[in-house]
Amino acid sequence: MHNKRNMAPERKIKITEPQVNCQKCSRLAQFRAKNRLVQPEWHNGAVPAFGSLAAKLLIVGLAPGLKGANRTGRPFTGDYAGDLLYPACQKAGLACGEYQRSDTDTLKLMDCRITNAVRCVPPKNKPTLSEINICNEFLRNEINAMNSVKVILALGHVAHNSVLRALDIKLSHYKFRHGTFHSISKPFVLANSYHCSRYNTNTGRLTKEMFDEVLLNVCLTIGQSK
Repeated sequence: MHNKRNMAPERKIKITEPQVNCQKCSRLAQFRAKNRLVQPEWHNGAVPAFGSLAAKLLIVGLAPGLKGANRTGRPFTGDYAGDLLYPACQKAGLACGEYQRSDTDTLKLMDCRITNAVRCVPPKNKPTLSEINICNEFLRNEINAMNSVKVILALGHVAHNSVLRALDIKLSHYKFRHGTFHSISKPFVLANSYHCSRYNTNTGRLTKEMFDEVLLNVCLTIGQSK
């Protein structure tokens, strides 16, 4: 049984989130519009973060997957990346409930919040640098609002660089490297992991054991235990 004391309390903090039908990036807006014609029942919009702003851990991914978060409206929900991420979070004591590839399941995050560097699904899962920079304001607002955050876990190079940009830190100061925990000038640690994508696991770049180890070390850093 999970200890409810580990669950971050809800805080009434408002931050600037992109509108569901955000038009800041014309290419992404057009791509969503095309998807909406084919799959009108899908979310097909900017995907909000999942979890409390009072959490000690913020996990930052790349962008919503076409058939994952773009379909369900919740980060990492509905595709392979979520199949790896959420069970790993449960194993580490960062989530409880049942994950069912749907935002209507019973999954709850514990002292953890999950977001993306880019909030809208990009064609071929590849946002442009301009789109990454435009969306960075939302990540900046999110980090600034998380007064209790101790660790930011960046999944992949894009997420890593996006966090540094949001903190106004030069990218050359902290290089991405899987398993590295950077003690940055802010009052928290920036941790690195390869993204939990099917491509990375199929190629052997990331294994389940490697990912579990990163999350275990994250929990040790924030003082969280299952």
